[in-house]
Parts: sequence; structure tokens; C-alpha cells
Amino acid sequence: MGKTLVLKGSKKLLNAWAFYDWANSVYSLVISSAVFPIFYGALFRIAGIEKVTIFGGEIARAPLISYTTSLAFVFIAIITPLISGVADYLGNKKVFMKFFCYLGGLSCIGLYWFSLENIYIGLVCYFFGLVGFWVSFAINNSYLPDVAFPKQQDAISAKGFTLGYIGSVVLLVFNLAMVMKPDFFGITTDESGAAEIKAMKYSFVTVGIWWILFAQYSFYYLPKGYKKEGERTNIVLNGFKELKQVWYQLGDQVKLKRYLGAFFVYSMAVQTVMLIATYFGEEEIAWGTDSERTTGLIISILVIQLVAILGATVTASASEKFGNIKTLIVVNALWVAICIYAYFVITPTDFYIAAGCVGLVMGGIQALSRSTYSKFLPDTTDTTSFFSFYDVAEKIGIIIGTFLYGAIAQRTGSMRSSIIFLGVFFLIGMILLVRVRETKKPL
Repeated sequence: MGKTLVLKGSKKLLNAWAFYDWANSVYSLVISSAVFPIFYGALFRIAGIEKVTIFGGEIARAPLISYTTSLAFVFIAIITPLISGVADYLGNKKVFMKFFCYLGGLSCIGLYWFSLENIYIGLVCYFFGLVGFWVSFAINNSYLPDVAFPKQQDAISAKGFTLGYIGSVVLLVFNLAMVMKPDFFGITTDESGAAEIKAMKYSFVTVGIWWILFAQYSFYYLPKGYKKEGERTNIVLNGFKELKQVWYQLGDQVKLKRYLGAFFVYSMAVQTVMLIATYFGEEEIAWGTDSERTTGLIISILVIQLVAILGATVTASASEKFGNIKTLIVVNALWVAICIYAYFVITPTDFYIAAGCVGLVMGGIQALSRSTYSKFLPDTTDTTSFFSFYDVAEKIGIIIGTFLYGAIAQRTGSMRSSIIFLGVFFLIGMILLVRVRETKKPL
């Protein structure tokens, strides 16, 4: 494609940046949150087993997918600064964004062959799907201060998440129709004897195609990136050196440093909720039949996504009126209340109410966190390094959060106990946000 010159702050460039959320959010909904967790559990229920043999040892289904997820995030935390260093010195971060987009999309398509017999292939596709999503998402985040002026960043960040929620819901509704009415789509039984399972496999293929196809609009308009001046030596390790430099710069950026501390704590809880919500619903809620469980869980995820559209919009408006930090403090307080409520959730109706409450605050806290960080950045063109630092902090938080959640659940024998621990992290995050004095960054 020929190069298209668009100015920073232009509507066309802002829309192209936000549209990548439309493209890749189908992964976080269909694969991470909705269909894949149900598909994964169904494989074991159909086979009548709880454990599989991996590398000569037996492991239960829950720890297996949990460890794979944790390992993927460790890999993401390591590779992100490597990519950042190379991208800065080549001045072309878009080529890396494309690579990880295609890696993630093709891995989603590869999940079609996920089975207990091909467990290694399936886990590899799951692993690289996670890697592709999070690394490309991190690179896209780093474009925010490149494409938008500070006064535009709250609104366009919220618009990105809103587009993501709408697009992912559109595809999930289509996938839900496939799962509930496979005969209508000409889907017959597969080797497991369940047409619903085959429909779920087809849904993984649709995610990969959707992701790769719609990303082309963003790739067409986004700039290559800024080339960093300096010696072009040891560029592979420069990403880690830049993270170190960012850390040193935080010493002079008190507000940014305090904000990152608060973000690290509450984001740990937010991302853990996103990753385990469906598993919590599957194990802790009193569903009737397997069919009711599948339908109920997907509907609850749809509720989260639809309400999140409203939540992201309301939060963006509140931040404009009351300021980013005050709004984030209130949102964290709401999260604390939700965690307390979730501890007592038992019936499907209770779960739907909890899902609606989660959706209301989930979209808002993600969009506002991203734009607040961007606003607090010092004047620099080295946005990739700063957002790499942001992303690594988030991923380390996910590793810690998911590990502690699993450890508490295993120790107590209930996922409910872990919900209280998440509430504590939101409370700590709220307290840390109080220490951040918000100032407006000069335009």
C-alpha cells in the first residue's frame, strides 16, 4: 500500500487508531472470556476426565490452562521491551504490530485443531494467541500520544474501547447463534459427537479472520513510528536499557510515578477479573443443565460487553468534568463494592447482576487508565519505551494476580475467597490514587 500522510489529531488518524480495538477485541471476548473457556471445560466433561498427561506427568485441566496463561504473560513481559528497543532504533514499530497481529490471528485459527489428543498443538496456539494479542495491543497503545493531542486522548481512548466492545459483541452474537443452532449453519457432529463443539471451533476461525481483516484499516493510516537517534549498537537489549532509563526518569516525574504505582495495584485486580470471570461462573454458580451453563455464561459476557459501552462513555464524560484521578478513585470504590457482592453470588440471576456491574466499571477503568498515563508522560517522542514500561508493569501485575488468585482458591478450596483478595487490591489502588495530584499537561 502507498503511504498516506495524515496529521496528528486528524479525525482520520484517530479513527484508524481506535479501529484496531474493533479488530482485536474479538480475541479478548471470544477466546479469553467467552467461548474458549466453555469449549475447554466441555472437552474434559465429554471425555469424562479431569486430568491429562503432559510431559510425562498428570495435571488437572484448571492448573494446566492457568500455568499456560502465566507462562505466556511471562514471555510477553520479556519480549515487549525487546520489541520496543528494536522498533525505536529502526523507527518502524508498525511492522512489529503487523507481525504480532498476524501471529495472534493465525493462532486463533489454529485453535480449530485444539483437542485432548492434540493437546500440545492446542496449547501452543493458545499460547501464541495470547502473545499476539497483548504485544500488538501494547504497540497500538504506544501510538496514542503520537496520534492524539492530550485534550483528545480521553475521548479517543474511550472510543477505542467502545468500538472494541461493539465489534466483539457483534461477532460473539454470531458465534452464539452458531453454537445454539449449529444445524442452521450446516454444522454437523464432529469426532466428539457434539455439533456445539464443532461450532465453537469454527468461532475460533472467525476470530482470526476478523482480527486480521479489520486490522488492515489501522495499518493503512498509522505511521511507521519515530526513529530514535543515537548509536545503533546492541539494539536487541536497548529495550531493557530504555526501561531502565524510563525508571530513572520517573524519579523526576513524581505524579507519573505515583500513578504507575496505583495503576499496578488496581490493574492487577482488573485483569485477573477479566481472565477468571467465566471460570468463576462455571464453577461457583448453580446452573441447571450443561446447556443452561453454556448459554448463561455467554449471555453474561454479552451483558458485560454491552454495559461496558455505556461505562466507557460515562467515565470519559466524568473525567472531563471531575478530572481523571478523582474519577478513577470512584471507579475503584465501585470495584470494591462489586467484589463484596460477588462473594455472595449463587444463582444465575445474581451472576447476571454482577456481570452488569462489572461491565459498567470495566470499560471505563481501562480506557481512562490508558489516557491518564498518556497525559502524565513527559514531552517526548520516545512513546514506545514509556508504553512498554506501562505494558510490562501491567503484565507483571497479571502474573502476580492470577498466581495469587489460584493459590488462594487452591488453599481454601473455593474461588470465592479469592474475590475478597481482589477487593483488597482495589481498595489499596484507591488509596494510592489519592496520593496523585492531577495536573493538566501543557498542550
